[in-house]
Parts: sequence; structure tokens; C-alpha cells
Amino acid sequence: MSHTNSHEAWHAHDHDHPHDGHGHSHGHDHGPGHIHAPASFGHAFLLGIALNIAFVVGEGIAGWLGNSVALLADAGHNLSDVLGLVVAWAATVLAARLPSARFTYGFRGSSILAALFNAVLLLVAVGAIGWEAILRFAHPEPSAGVTVMIVAAIGIAVNGVTALLFASGRKGDLNVRAAFLHMIADAAVSAAVVVAGGLMLLTGWLWLDPLVSLLVCAVIVWGTWSLLRDSIAMSLDAVPPQVDPAKVRAYLTSLAGVDGLHDLHIWPMSTTEVALTAHLKMSGGHPGDKFLHDVAHELEHRFGIAHPTVQIEVDPQGHCELAPDEVV
Repeated sequence: MSHTNSHEAWHAHDHDHPHDGHGHSHGHDHGPGHIHAPASFGHAFLLGIALNIAFVVGEGIAGWLGNSVALLADAGHNLSDVLGLVVAWAATVLAARLPSARFTYGFRGSSILAALFNAVLLLVAVGAIGWEAILRFAHPEPSAGVTVMIVAAIGIAVNGVTALLFASGRKGDLNVRAAFLHMIADAAVSAAVVVAGGLMLLTGWLWLDPLVSLLVCAVIVWGTWSLLRDSIAMSLDAVPPQVDPAKVRAYLTSLAGVDGLHDLHIWPMSTTEVALTAHLKMSGGHPGDKFLHDVAHELEHRFGIAHPTVQIEVDPQGHCELAPDEVV
């Protein structure tokens, strides 16, 4: 789209510099809605991957030596969780890469794709566990008893420790939350195996194993649904749930000298960063750099929007092609 000379685009950045005759400014006072990039969890991902690979190998050996199909199947399930952690970690690495001429936002969006992938992977794993549980209702099978309980107890410890590595970031980063849910789900499955195994040893009721498995599946689906919903919404550039678009609009229209607002868009650049574009109609003239610096600061401080781009339109007779709300 082409603009007349009465339209001036201003982009908020973390430093002041001239660019094509226009000033740019970023505020970096991180507000309550802003979470730092997930790269700080790189060590957590690496440690979690190492712990889970070691557990998968140990569980597979125990299953092979103990002739336990249940342990071998669970080792395969845990291997899928290692894949989930690898995908999540790879996304944090990609998100830290610099932008290029083709990928002008870098690879920040990879963290959203990783969260979506992990949500789907969790549901697929739940489906496999649920199907096996249903089959065992029809054909109950004795478990490996004490061996299974011991290995499952170790699984609780491994998955619990791994989950703790991501606990602090699960609310601010969807990708970290996906990794956290993976580990909590595995810990829950292992706990269910220990409880069911103990009860079966005491009572001989083989149907307890599939029943507990189905209950665990229901809990995992309950926790995963919000992850799937949020990751799909983010992949479609929906306004992040922590940002109220009505309050953002109210703030921008309340600014001195603003006669109108249109083409307002708020979307996630990654699982931790939020961007905004908006056109402000200011017929009294361009307000200058300080106005833009202050707007950038307030958007980040109040709403966690750290990457705003504001276009000022000063011609009272000018008509912007993007003014109607239904135009994108």
C-alpha cells in the first residue's frame, strides 16, 4: 500500500536512531505482561533431555531383562517425550537467531509451532495409552509386579525433577508450559502405575491397571486442552490472552491529540513476545519523538507489548485505505 506524505510510520525500538528520515524509539521497562525470551531455559531442556534419555535406556533394559511388555511400551512412550523436549529446545535455539532478509522476525515463531507440536504429541500419546487400557479391560494381563513398580517410581523422580526445571516459566511461555505438561503427565502415569501395581499385588484385581490408566488419560487431556487451544490461537495471530485489546484501544484513543484510531493489530511474535501496529489520526500535526517514546514505554509497561509500530496520519482530509475495521 502506498501512503501520501501526510502519513508517517514510526516504529518503537530499544534505541534512538534515524531511519529514512523518521525517528524510532523503544521502551524497555519490562512490564508485568512481559517475559524474557525462553533461551534462559536452554540448560533446563538439555538436562531434562539427558535425564529422560538415561531413564528410557534403563527402562528398556529392565523391560527386556524382565520380559515385561508394559515396561517396553512405557519406554517407547517416554521416548516420544524426549522427542517433545528436543523439539521445544530446538525452538528456543531458533528463536534466538538473528533476523534475515527472508525471515524478518527471525525464527521467534518456532516456539509457537513447538508448543502446537507438543500439544498434538501429548494427545496422540494419550490416545495410545487409552486404547491399550481399553484392550486390557477385555483381556487383562498380569504385570511384572514389583519390578514395574520400582521402575515406575524412578520415573516419578526423573519426570518430577524435569518438570521442576520448567515450573518457573510455565505461565509466561507456552513452549516451556508444553514441556512442563509433558513431564507432569509422565510423572502422573508413573504414579498411577505404582498405585495400581501395589493394589493389584494386594487384591489380584487386574482391571485396576486399565482403569487407572484411563483416569490418568482424562487428567492429561484436561490439562492439554488449554495448551492446544492457546497454541492454535497463537499460530493464527490471535491477541495473546494476557492482553486486553479493548484496554489497549482505550489507552491509544485517550492520548492527547489523537482524533481517531484504526488498523489496530496485536499478535504474538513468539510464545513470549507481543507486537502491535496501529494508525493514529492526529490532525493537529505530528507530535514528535517524545510522544512516540512515551507510547512505546506505556504499551510495554502496561500491556507487555514490546514491539509496537505506530503510524501517524496528520492530514484531516486524508483517507487511509486500512481505516475500515473489516479491512486487513
